[in-house]
Amino acid sequence: MRTAIISSRTIWILCELAVAGLIASSAIAQEAPFQSRQVTPAGEYTFGIEGPAVDAKGNLYVVNFGKPGTIGKLAADASQSELFAVLPEGSVGNAIRFDRDGRMFVADYKKHNIFLVSPDGKQVETYFHSDEFNQPNDLTIAADGTIYASDPHWKTHDGQVWRIAKSAAGSIIGEKMTATRKMSTTNGIDLSPDGKTLYVGESDTREIWSYRIDGNRLLSPKLVKRFADFDIDGLRTDTSGNLYVARILKGTIAVLTPAGELTREIELKAKEPTNLAFGGIDGKTVFVTQRQGGFIESFRTDRAGREFCLWACTGRK
Repeated sequence: MRTAIISSRTIWILCELAVAGLIASSAIAQEAPFQSRQVTPAGEYTFGIEGPAVDAKGNLYVVNFGKPGTIGKLAADASQSELFAVLPEGSVGNAIRFDRDGRMFVADYKKHNIFLVSPDGKQVETYFHSDEFNQPNDLTIAADGTIYASDPHWKTHDGQVWRIAKSAAGSIIGEKMTATRKMSTTNGIDLSPDGKTLYVGESDTREIWSYRIDGNRLLSPKLVKRFADFDIDGLRTDTSGNLYVARILKGTIAVLTPAGELTREIELKAKEPTNLAFGGIDGKTVFVTQRQGGFIESFRTDRAGREFCLWACTGRK
């Protein structure tokens, strides 16, 4: 067990070192850390702006570009988004994630799908569908390609988490994960750097819980943080295991240690951040979607995102 832990830590340290040199001579290194700036015009996206994700080339993708059911693309270093993809009629995206092979997955909360979108955005195919979904909300993807999806039920104030993976025969299997506690409205979701812990935010209770993953079971539930006020939405982890949490209506991103200690709250330009994603040349630029105003803002941080280093470690730059 000790050997596995050391090995995991070593991997992430090497990833940090691998990306550290990427900005040594870049102007981006001179940006003040934790100072937010607006990067796209107001009104580019609809009220449902959500689900940001950055690909291995540094392009940012966000759902609901101009109208529901679309995906916008903000090219690396661009200041305006462009239409990237249109989802099937009646479908509306709520989250985007990339696996370590660069494949784009989109959660469709209206029609109970997880979509797989082609690299050019022209083909949208159903990767997984279940009528038992309440409303697939956020996604996170493990190094082996396993997808974990939060699935809240807003009317009954509860929720669940799904595990979606490829079987040995090659078919896609999705199943509800079991847990030893009743969950509230599951929303933001992400993995620890070693992939062994799943963090789940619950909007109704403003709580973040951690679980040990054992196949289809979520074990050893632990309350990481309960916020006294303001709703929480999306969350992401960095390579040190810190959690970045969107505090919608407060207008901040809270930074927590894995143990739940609040170390920083980053003030944003607008008051309704819905979600966030790590990107940039070194994975240390955080992009935030703002429901108030329908735009994207960003700030620099001192750690790369977990997902970014999955690509860096496999040579994807």
